Amino acid sequence: MNDAKSMILIVEDEDNLGITLSEYLNGLGHHCLRAENGKTARELFEKHSPDIILMDIGLPDASGLDLAREFRQKRKDFVLLFLSAQNDPNTRVEGLEIGAEDYITKPFALKELVLRLKRIQSSQALKQTLPEEVQLGGLKVWFRRFEVSDGDGHIISLPQKECAILELLYTRMGEAIDRNEIIDQIWGLDKFPSNRTVDNYIVRLRKWMETDPQKSVDIQSVRGIGYKLIKNN
Repeated sequence: MNDAKSMILIVEDEDNLGITLSEYLNGLGHHCLRAENGKTARELFEKHSPDIILMDIGLPDASGLDLAREFRQKRKDFVLLFLSAQNDPNTRVEGLEIGAEDYITKPFALKELVLRLKRIQSSQALKQTLPEEVQLGGLKVWFRRFEVSDGDGHIISLPQKECAILELLYTRMGEAIDRNEIIDQIWGLDKFPSNRTVDNYIVRLRKWMETDPQKSVDIQSVRGIGYKLIKNN
């Protein structure tokens, strides 16, 4: 993937796939841990604090969605990818709202998985260059924690994709960004989202910004292009 090697927890009850993933990623220099059920996954998560979790949804003793939600409540600093045979849009959306960086439908090519991980890790590296806390008038953002505060000071958790869109707009403040570029940057190889998906996330971000009494920032629509984040004087 890149020069930074990671500890990867593979939560997968299919032996062949779990072994294949482990051997392939170990061969790239990463250290992989395998769990075939929720109980073992919890033990390994607590003991080793993995950097990346590849999570199957259908486990023999647990729901991968519930398990991921449990892990996210304890830590927000790991990369989460769902690996699932379920291609139901509602399940995908639920996974992304939990805070997954990606949702990959089985079967998939190992090289595709690695490309997705590389893209995610590049985004994580950029995130590390941002301040721990970003002040936007009466609003605050903690990109690494996927959290914001509203105009009343209430802390709100953002879905990973929503936070990533805000981060992209923030790092390119004042620049109009095409919807298709947003999809490419945030979703990469996943063609599930549409322009309408992006629009829905923008609506939610605007509602959050409207809670700021100072009206310090706004997301403007740029006709025929997409959106840009601006600071109001």
